[in-house]
Amino acid sequence: MNDAAPELLRIDDGDRFESLRLIPWWDQERLSRTRILVVGAGALGNEAIKNLALLGVGHLAVVDMDTVESSNLSRSVLFRASDAGRRKAEVAAERAAEINPQIQITPLASDVLSGVGLGWFADADIVLGCLDNREARLWVNRCCWHVGTPWIDAGIQEISGVVQVFVPPDGTCYECGMKQADYRLINLRYSCPLLRQEDVRRGRVPTTPTIASIMAGWQVQEALKLVHAQSTSASSAMVFHGMTNHVYRTNLPRHEACLSHDPWDPAERLPEVTAESTAAELFAAAARAVNDAPLRLRLHRDLVRGFACGGCGHEQTLLQGLLATRASEAVCPSCGATMTAEIVGDVATSAAELSEKKLSELGIPAADIVTLEFAAGPRRFRLADPTFAPTGSLPGAPSEEAASRSGEAEP
Repeated sequence: MNDAAPELLRIDDGDRFESLRLIPWWDQERLSRTRILVVGAGALGNEAIKNLALLGVGHLAVVDMDTVESSNLSRSVLFRASDAGRRKAEVAAERAAEINPQIQITPLASDVLSGVGLGWFADADIVLGCLDNREARLWVNRCCWHVGTPWIDAGIQEISGVVQVFVPPDGTCYECGMKQADYRLINLRYSCPLLRQEDVRRGRVPTTPTIASIMAGWQVQEALKLVHAQSTSASSAMVFHGMTNHVYRTNLPRHEACLSHDPWDPAERLPEVTAESTAAELFAAAARAVNDAPLRLRLHRDLVRGFACGGCGHEQTLLQGLLATRASEAVCPSCGATMTAEIVGDVATSAAELSEKKLSELGIPAADIVTLEFAAGPRRFRLADPTFAPTGSLPGAPSEEAASRSGEAEP
């Protein structure tokens, strides 16, 4: 028997991606330059991260604020019993690096709503949403639309799921498909003073590891198409029913008046200003950059300055982001009544007390993009905190025509 294999089938054991390179349109070098932000490291996120590591995507960032629990072990391939109590983002990053030591991966153990700066979304080539609630999806959608980054959402329940691809600025977005019932469900997470209720849980959504594998695989496959400038399923929900193995697409309309359709111009960079700089230092740096004095800092995340009790008159200072403030913090320590929150939406240059606070104390996370109001109008500035490795944008990124063919959905 002739042991000689045809040249095309001979695998170089020194190149882990040799078999992938046999795909005619495959570009491993482009994948090694790709930056993907994965939001959520649960069952879906585990599978997505595993797939991205296997494929050789060069730069990953993983966002998740939760810790590993025993209930995660039946659905999450990257977690072990010994990881109990550890941050999901950090464990997932470690295991991904074990799968592929060539990747650069950054764990962000933060709430995406309050602790992840917009710079992470701006630097990403693609965002993968592996989330379990509408509030976070809506936030990710608006962030991606601000900076023009495509994002791919997946959702699962029992043994069924949905995948949707959103490509700013011309396609349908996640909020375009939201109904009044979706907004009502988001509002259930908040108490009357608009503070998040930590004990409001409508019950966990049951899922299986099999559907997580299927939908995350589909999700990452759509990301591969975007990376390689291939056409994707734009403005449609791709739905899989596990009980019947029925797959279908539903086209979603674009609503021109949708609030998420708010593309921002590229932000100017302030290399000397970080989230640990004060608002006054930000004002001074911006004034030097544009040769004009700013009037105020617009807060994209409302700030709770403090509480006041209408019953007994008790007052207390808090200075914390609204999205990070829990309803239990509004309970008056003197009489037990629910206090009223003083919510601040901007910081004027004349507000000496707030101007001397660090930007992080004003609810502005590292790597964020901030908006300053000038007499001539608003201007945006990028804080200097590091994000993804500065590899530059991908050559041959999806064209407008390709982008218009990309898709979306809602679990």
